[in-house]
Amino acid sequence: MAATLCVKLLPKQVWLPLTQSVRHGSKAVTRHKKPVHILKQKILAVTQYVPPPRPFPPGAYPSQTKQVQEDNGLTLLLKKDLKNIFQTCKMIAVVQNNSSNAEDMMLLKYRLHRHGISVKFFPNQVTLSFLSGTIYSSMAPLFIGPTTLFISKEPKAREMLSTLRASPQMTLLGACIEDRLLSAQGVVSYSKLPSVTVVQGELVSALTMLTSRTASLIQHHPARLSALLQQYVKQQSPDSSTEETSKAEAT
Repeated sequence: MAATLCVKLLPKQVWLPLTQSVRHGSKAVTRHKKPVHILKQKILAVTQYVPPPRPFPPGAYPSQTKQVQEDNGLTLLLKKDLKNIFQTCKMIAVVQNNSSNAEDMMLLKYRLHRHGISVKFFPNQVTLSFLSGTIYSSMAPLFIGPTTLFISKEPKAREMLSTLRASPQMTLLGACIEDRLLSAQGVVSYSKLPSVTVVQGELVSALTMLTSRTASLIQHHPARLSALLQQYVKQQSPDSSTEETSKAEAT
């Protein structure tokens, strides 16, 4: 009984080692992932599951077959009018209409009419259909949104730009002047060029000055040669020799 009480009351003695070994460094890796054989890689690549493509909903993409629609009578009439405009007018400007009311448009038409410039309205669909088969197909990107055509039989870019400055609702996109497609900045540069009459006058004056100078240069040497020959003849004549001797004796 006493031995049992002593065992319960006395603490248990644990044996502790005098030295404790601690392992330093990395642990040894014993499991490595083996590379897959090349034949197995090829078999896995060939037998890999490829899901079928998801079908797109109908109407998401345009159909490959083009639907040819015949033009009605109004469309043919508008195309004929456009063809006549592009054949007879030397200036065709494309202007974007930014919410211009009827009063401003009427005032703009009146100001342009004083310079011989007309305003025309055509649907963009009709205009693009007409331009697709002509040499003016490069003008197609200009017809986006509400657009207006300013046309005139003579290139009057300066008058058109001065009129557009009073109408901020109208924005110039580009123009076809004398079969040349110009941007808005190109139209401004074209308006700064002198007129044809001024250039012709300058050319005529320059040619006249060159012609007169050439004629004077050509006549200069023969006239000088003629004067020298006349002086030589006078010196060789006997009358001139007697006059010279008499003058010498008098002195």
